[in-house]
Amino acid sequence: MSPFKVNVLTGFIGDVPVMFAKPQTFVNASDQSVGAIVSYYKIPLKQVLAIFDDLDLPFAKLRLLPKGGHGGHNGMRIIIDHFKGNRDFPHLRIGIGRPPGKMDPVNFVLRPFNKLEREELNFTFQHGLEAVRILLLEGFNNSASFANSAKTLEQLG
Repeated sequence: MSPFKVNVLTGFIGDVPVMFAKPQTFVNASDQSVGAIVSYYKIPLKQVLAIFDDLDLPFAKLRLLPKGGHGGHNGMRIIIDHFKGNRDFPHLRIGIGRPPGKMDPVNFVLRPFNKLEREELNFTFQHGLEAVRILLLEGFNNSASFANSAKTLEQLG
């Protein structure tokens, strides 16, 4: 783990250098990881892609937006606050759906996925990776068209 409280993977997509940073903090301390690494390396916000779960999207649905708010996500709220309210960076949201019945959203988010959900998410993650590749090599509009129209494994079955 780096001093930024993130696991970092660097490499290239095509000939574009990339850094993937997975926070190793609690979600409400995301600024200690994401904010710190962006500040340290002086990464322009337009080159940051925030990838996070979204209760308001159906399970395994992707949504790529050019910028946006936190949508109630505590980690994104903290990160946006760290950037002094600046929301001008792309967001890739991965739907996890709403908790069933009156289940507490925190318990819903932290529960393990079952086998079928893991298969569905693996399929979705492959589409998400392709969306990132398209974003870097072909631009935002092509990437958003691909990500936002992707079918879930369940929809294809």
